This record gives sequence, structure tokens and C-alpha cells, in this order.
Amino acid sequence: MISSNVKKKMEEKGITIREMVEKTGLADVTILRSRRDQIVKCRLETLESIANCLGCRVKDLFEEK
Repeated sequence: MISSNVKKKMEEKGITIREMVEKTGLADVTILRSRRDQIVKCRLETLESIANCLGCRVKDLFEEK
């Protein structure tokens, strides 16, 4: 199972969903999906955009349990 750390990273940085949408150009639905506990399907480009916005590496956005 792959778990998402996006919500935690956003909270650590104090970044809202609205700010993520503005900075990444991704749809709010995409950001909301990336914050779910489990990642079912996600494009690498999407993870890269989120990681760049949060100032972290793509591999910091998820962990395998």
C-alpha cells in the first residue's frame, strides 16, 4: 500500500489547497485526491508539481507501508 504524505507536507509548510492550485496550476480536485490517505493512481508530472511547490522531493510525498 502506498500512503500519501501530501496533507502532512502542506500542513508543515502552511500551504492551503487554494495556494497549491494557484502555484501548481493543478485542479483543486487533483490536490484533494493527492491528500487522501492512499494513492491509487497519480501521474509523475503531478507529483513533481506538488513536490516543487512544497519544496521537497517527489519521494517525500509518499511512503510504502
